[in-house]
Amino acid sequence: MPDLAYYASLPRTRGAAAALLLDDLGRVLLVKPTYREGWFLPGGVIEADESPLAACVRECEEELGFVPRLDGLACVDWGSPQDGVDSANVFVFHGAITGAEAGAIRLPPEELSDHVLVAPEKIPELAPPHVARRMAPSLRAMAERRAVYLEDGREQPFGALLSDARAERS
Repeated sequence: MPDLAYYASLPRTRGAAAALLLDDLGRVLLVKPTYREGWFLPGGVIEADESPLAACVRECEEELGFVPRLDGLACVDWGSPQDGVDSANVFVFHGAITGAEAGAIRLPPEELSDHVLVAPEKIPELAPPHVARRMAPSLRAMAERRAVYLEDGREQPFGALLSDARAERS
């Protein structure tokens, strides 16, 4: 029988899920929230007892009016605590958006005011730094058909970390 008091005492982790959707020209879909500055990937907070993938699917349906084709995980980005905000794990799933889907986007007006397809190199001009920082590693991982692990937007060198850990045990 699990020790429920013990599990209740463990720290909780915040999380979010987003969709990195590319059209056939390699442009990235961004949405503009009404409640904060900048452009973001479609997505949002993972709710209690919800998986990251289920959150991404739900948020896309709520924000775009349809569920896009998702092909896999591009990255997990652990964001350290900053400015009084707790740390969070952001799961970025990659997929595609067709021209017909882009033309049929129905934004919830109370939450999003606009959407745009942009060349990846334009993202730093539009998105906040905490969003823009994970785009290049995510797009690279997507092209290489792998997922990448980031901490504050920086790819972590697993080979070096494993070597260091092994050397410490010797």
